Amino acid sequence: MAHQIEAIRSRDPSLRALVRRVALAGLLLTPPHALSADALQDLITGGKLDLTMRYRFESVDDGTPNLRDAHASTLRTALGYTTGSLYDFNGYVQIENIAVIGNELYNDGGSNGVTNRAIVVDPEGTEVNQAFLRFGGVPRTVLTYGRQELTHREAPLHRFLGNVGFRQNMQTYDAFRALNLSLPKTTIDYAYIWNANRIFGEEHPNPESRDFRMHSHALNVQYSGFAAGKLEGYVYLLDFVGRTSPRFSTATYGARFQGNHVAMPKLRLAYALEAATQSDFADNPNAIDAHYALLEVSGRYAVGKTLESIGLGFGYELLTGNGGVDAFQTPLGTNHAFQGAADRFLVTPGDGIRDEYVRLTARVAGTQLAAEFHDFRSDRDDYRYGQEWNFLVEKPIAQRFLIGLQYADYQAARDSRNVARNSGSGQAFDLAKIWVYAQFRY
Repeated sequence: MAHQIEAIRSRDPSLRALVRRVALAGLLLTPPHALSADALQDLITGGKLDLTMRYRFESVDDGTPNLRDAHASTLRTALGYTTGSLYDFNGYVQIENIAVIGNELYNDGGSNGVTNRAIVVDPEGTEVNQAFLRFGGVPRTVLTYGRQELTHREAPLHRFLGNVGFRQNMQTYDAFRALNLSLPKTTIDYAYIWNANRIFGEEHPNPESRDFRMHSHALNVQYSGFAAGKLEGYVYLLDFVGRTSPRFSTATYGARFQGNHVAMPKLRLAYALEAATQSDFADNPNAIDAHYALLEVSGRYAVGKTLESIGLGFGYELLTGNGGVDAFQTPLGTNHAFQGAADRFLVTPGDGIRDEYVRLTARVAGTQLAAEFHDFRSDRDDYRYGQEWNFLVEKPIAQRFLIGLQYADYQAARDSRNVARNSGSGQAFDLAKIWVYAQFRY
């Protein structure tokens, strides 16, 4: 682990002095007797193991010409260990393995050489998913250095910075993170990121698919002192390095307000309002002037007994586009959670996108049910991309098991502008997916 952290640190000399000061502070503030054999033993053996296993079968029917259906049967195993504490330091290491069960009847995104089938980005392989040191010796502050997950919101709301946890090979970051709670009811979360370990895996032939090299800053500040909800402000300064990645270099500034209200004894209302602006940054060769907006309103009614609750929600999300490359993008987000589960819009089309959706949920005898409908239109020229239905059934079993079934059906519009402008990127073709999965967590 020490070798890996040193390798990560050497990629960015500007962080060496900071890490050295943090380490020296821990050494100087801790009395000499803390170096005893018992303390070292507690560091190594006083930690905790964690294990997650997720089997998933994914079937894809992609209407893009000349593509056969995909069938991916994969098992994700992630084994981690959190050490004990020494000098207010502790560490974490997690090894991740994705194994193909049966025949590899899918295009994994570029590593396995299968090109005549639909894409399922779950490449086979083993890698160090996380490896970091954490220091808690500064009052109301936690410093983390190394390979780690970075998110600023609870799942699945990882719009700008996410772990892409839906995919078997998750996205992690080589980064320095500082989380501070000094101000009342305020969380200040800053990260300097020099690499994103992408979902395409370490065997992908394109280095920019394996890793997003960068010199990026992510700042998120949340204030929960309002009775009506939480106010959030954020800045994402993404500076990508590489042959083609700099096209995603952008400066994004935004704000979000979300909350909930008990309208009646059994009825709870939830709401969210968000807006952001995005411009080109660093070495981006393109001129970007794009905007983002979100409005969500939902309600959940507690029924009781077998039908525990029902819910209904409405939403509107806008990512503007002026044609070509000038469109609002979120290259580090968990984009599967937005604009339909079929993933036709992981990259925002050049004409932008407006997503109007309605969501119906229910909890029946401990089983979560959900149905969602999306209507997609372009921001520029206001033509229809298509419509999509999503369905979910998920059931926890005891405390450690989860089983689920999910279905997504994107039906592309045959609008002449959609066909002419978006056939190359796939939005002009139908796409249906089904997932069956089981998960164990310890």
